[in-house]
Amino acid sequence: MTSQPIDLTTALSAFDALWSPRIVTRVNDYDVRIAKVAGEHIWHAHDDTDEFFLVLDGELRIALREASGERVVTLPTGAVYVVPRGVEHKPSSAGGASILMFEPTGTPSVGDRHEPVPGHIDATTGHELHRPS
Repeated sequence: MTSQPIDLTTALSAFDALWSPRIVTRVNDYDVRIAKVAGEHIWHAHDDTDEFFLVLDGELRIALREASGERVVTLPTGAVYVVPRGVEHKPSSAGGASILMFEPTGTPSVGDRHEPVPGHIDATTGHELHRPS
């Protein structure tokens, strides 16, 4: 990690991979991750942690499977949403989006329970953001 301020626009321009979060910094035992997304992720759930989303650019939709049934929340630029632990969810973005997430360090991007992972999804605990020297 760095002791310098991090410009998120510059950080997002440092990579092109979709659904492949980059760790920009850490706060206590949490990663602050950014990702570029487009199309659909997979249905998955994080059994032991909530998942925080902030949409930096674009629009993110999150389908949820709750006890009361399925629903979709739509997050425009600047919106935040927390998926509660254990709730199955499936993020997607028709036009593409840039997002920021807070998750405990080591949290897999595909959760603890998930559908088969297709090739366009990076099953990772986050990649360190490579900054120019």
